[in-house]
Amino acid sequence: MAQNTSDFWQEHSLRFLEMAFRTDKRERLTDPDGYGKNTGDCGDTVEMFLKIRNGLIQAICFDTNGCLNTNACANGVAYLTEGRSLNDAWRLKPENVSQFLETLPPDHFHCAELAVGALYRALADYRELQRQPYKRLYQKKR
Repeated sequence: MAQNTSDFWQEHSLRFLEMAFRTDKRERLTDPDGYGKNTGDCGDTVEMFLKIRNGLIQAICFDTNGCLNTNACANGVAYLTEGRSLNDAWRLKPENVSQFLETLPPDHFHCAELAVGALYRALADYRELQRQPYKRLYQKKR
């Protein structure tokens, strides 16, 4: 059993390990400018919360009930998009997240798809609220 534990640490890049165990972006914003939730077939869920200022993602945070791979992917999405333009965020692909993490197991690529999907939903929510700001009045608290 100890062999499997040490293999885990040896099989993953430092970047993957940092993103898997990082918690500073894991929080729920009460009044985000954009919100997206995505649940995968595996049962993992990622919720993304955006704060937008002057067309840039000023802050991004997330909540998840997923595995370490899902946490790593959600942190990767946050790292790759915070401070960037909305157009740049729309161009983010699951492949970019996987490449950024360096050692995301191929059988957990769906975790990158899950996290990027939650980002896309948050971006779409922001765009919809910009087009029809009255909808913000009718949103339930998250």
